[in-house]
Amino acid sequence: MIRFVAETGSTNADMLALAEQGAAEGSWLRAGRQTGGRGRMGRHWESPAGNLHASTLVRLTAGDPPAHSLALVAANAVHALIAPLCSGNARIKWPNDILVDGAKIAGILLERAGDAVIVGIGVNVTGYPEGLERPVTSLHAQGASEAEAGDLIERLAPLFAHWLSVWRAHGLDPVRTHWLLNAHSRGTAMRVLQPDGEQVDGTFDTLDRQGMLILRLADGQSRAIHAGDIILN
Repeated sequence: MIRFVAETGSTNADMLALAEQGAAEGSWLRAGRQTGGRGRMGRHWESPAGNLHASTLVRLTAGDPPAHSLALVAANAVHALIAPLCSGNARIKWPNDILVDGAKIAGILLERAGDAVIVGIGVNVTGYPEGLERPVTSLHAQGASEAEAGDLIERLAPLFAHWLSVWRAHGLDPVRTHWLLNAHSRGTAMRVLQPDGEQVDGTFDTLDRQGMLILRLADGQSRAIHAGDIILN
């Protein structure tokens, strides 16, 4: 079921409240506009009318892969939605972004409360914020002038359901393999800004079996990155 509200503070916050009230897995909430949208590490996420702002609910069950790996599930679904519509090359950037020719077009935010994981997804459809330090783009800027948020969510929901079923039935490996096919290529130079302030430079090697980023350092050693802000060089 996909619910729509014209305006709210945050679809993630609303979906968390719905989860506490017993909402079922597979519930979706889309807002025409968010006034308090947020990204990873507490960043503000601009959410103007015309773009896609939505959240869905996953109920964790015994035997599921690690909850954080739902970011890979969501990335596969969002990439499948966006890539065919863009004139540029859409790639997944660990842990939660979709880029087109290096410019951000979509973001994913996971939040958890008990057995409920809220998967928030934002896609720049009609426009994108100006004056940011990093390049950004939108579907309309990529030539998909007919793209509309209400239609996109109807296509995204079954894509997410497909990858969720793969994740649950077959484990993380097939999700990870597909993610790697559509992500930044091996050897991509990147800088990782970790939550404790440490900066690590290296090149992308792979994802481990838990979905953590493996960075190849200049001395040839590998380092597992569990969380951080990634800057592609």
